[in-house]
Amino acid sequence: MPHPSDKDDDSGPGVSRRTFLKTAGVGAAASSLAGVAISQAAGAKVLGPGPVPLTLKVNGAARTVTVEPRVTLLRALRNHLDLTGAKEICDRGACGGCTVLFDGEPIASCLMLAADAEGHEITTVEALGTPEAMSPLQAAFVEADALQCGFCTPGFVVASTALLRKNSNPTLEEVKDGLAGNICRCGTYSRVFEAVQKAARTTAPTRPVKRG
Repeated sequence: MPHPSDKDDDSGPGVSRRTFLKTAGVGAAASSLAGVAISQAAGAKVLGPGPVPLTLKVNGAARTVTVEPRVTLLRALRNHLDLTGAKEICDRGACGGCTVLFDGEPIASCLMLAADAEGHEITTVEALGTPEAMSPLQAAFVEADALQCGFCTPGFVVASTALLRKNSNPTLEEVKDGLAGNICRCGTYSRVFEAVQKAARTTAPTRPVKRG
């Protein structure tokens, strides 16, 4: 036998559960439609619900990917463009492992939708140097032994590159502050800071260095 409180009584005072649920459902649908209408009126491109083509400017080249609107920039880079330098670690923007440059500024690519990156310049660690032609910063990381497992290293290199482009001669405290968003779970911070300051003593910290 149903409990009295489980009955939908529309005759009594107040709002019944059935009426509340109907009203809430209509309100949610209306809000969703209103959001779409506002976006369309503002000239914003409405994407989805299925995969859509996007053109991303990555490392100086226009690259086309077809992804669902919910796909992050990080996953578009890794899973669709085979640029795996940026690492998916926390997926919450808390560790810095997925750092890329967005119009020259370091960002957590796990927190940005790929669709929001259209029309902007994306730079990944792959563009900063190669094993045969490392940047002075990358070379300094090797010389200072500024890595252990190396999983966080790409994020540190990208963030450090952005730091040195803004401040070519940072103090130790400025280096620490500039890399505050990057976590090394192996605890190699002192070597990382040493590498950044070593690279800072060069005149062009982002120019590739040929290694013979």
